[in-house]
Formats: sequence, structure tokens, C-alpha cells
Amino acid sequence: MRRYAITNRTLFPQESSLPHPPQSYRERWDPQQSTQLSALLRQTALWATESIDYIQLREKDLPAAALASLTRSILEILHNTPTRLLINSRLDVAIASAAHGVHLTAAPGQLTPAQVRKLYADATLPPPIISISCHTLAEVAAARNNADLILFSPIFHKSVAGELINPGQGLEALRAACFAAAPTPIYALGGVTLENAPACLEAGAAGVAGIHLFHTP
Repeated sequence: MRRYAITNRTLFPQESSLPHPPQSYRERWDPQQSTQLSALLRQTALWATESIDYIQLREKDLPAAALASLTRSILEILHNTPTRLLINSRLDVAIASAAHGVHLTAAPGQLTPAQVRKLYADATLPPPIISISCHTLAEVAAARNNADLILFSPIFHKSVAGELINPGQGLEALRAACFAAAPTPIYALGGVTLENAPACLEAGAAGVAGIHLFHTP
């Protein structure tokens, strides 16, 4: 099963039991960083040891300079590992830090994969890995020849305190999306758990993606 982890540093408590980053990073550890950013770095180190395939850095509230600094720290942790780092939407940060790729949305007026690849080439960087989030079959059909992988969501419903927040599209919609996307791989996103992940693979998904699914408290 291929795995795509999405970051959210606000999930971490003020104190974390996660193991420390590798020694190469600890030598440059900045004690002034917030506890949650520190925990996020430790989480990425753990993901690397577990050979998570992709990490999407999705800390949208961080200023560009802080996000770029965080990106470089994570890339250092991922050095010589198979885990690839994709930056959510911020192409400027991705290029400035030489990240492995970018995550885009299928919304009109957003960056296109062609634009991303051209700017990476202009910066003499290796070709980027591009993932796109899609919610409809029309979006999947439009993305399949442009993206390296597609996150299709939401698969399962989301409830908070017993109240339905987001109804899932279900496994049959996932199956249709995988058929429409072929040969581009689909990663199932939205309410995916260890228990229902096998059903996503049976529906044709290449892997699963999530925020809570991979975070260690």
C-alpha cells in the first residue's frame, strides 16, 4: 500500500513523545522553534523511517520565509530516504527550497501542472512530482494526463461530536474515479482508516492519503 501523509502541526500537543530527528539534524536544532513545529519535524523523521511515500506540507498559515525554512529542514531529514516532499500550493517556496514537488487543486484559475513544470525547468531543478486534489469525475478526467498522482476525496463521511460534517462519496465513486484516471494513480482521501484502507485498494486506489491517519500524538 502506498501512503501519502498530509501535515497539520496543530494536531500536536504542547508536549510530544515522538522520537527526536536524526543526529544530523539535531546538531542544528533550533530551541527557539515552537513546540508544534518541533513535533512536526520529529513526525517527518518518523515518516521517513517508515518509508512513507509522500509528505504534503500543508501549513498554509505560515509566512513564506517560515515555510521555506521548515521545508529545508524537512528536506534535510528526508535526505537519502525514498520519501518525497510536496508543498501545498506554494510554488515559490517549493522552487526556492528545491522541494521534490507541489500539490495543486483542480479549482479554476489555479496553477497548472504545465506551469509548475516550466518554472521548475527554468530554475534548473529536476522535474517535480505533482499531485492534484479532485472531487468529481470531471476533475479527474481533466487531471489524469497532467498530474503524477491524484487525491480523490472525500471517500468516507466525517462526523464531529456525532454531527455529519462531510458526507463521503463512497467506494463506488472511488472505483469510477480510478477507472477514469487510469493510468494515473489515485490515492483515496477522506475518512480513511486502517480498517477501511484495504477496501480502497480493492476499489482500485494505488494508495491512501490522510492527515489524522498517519499522525502520531
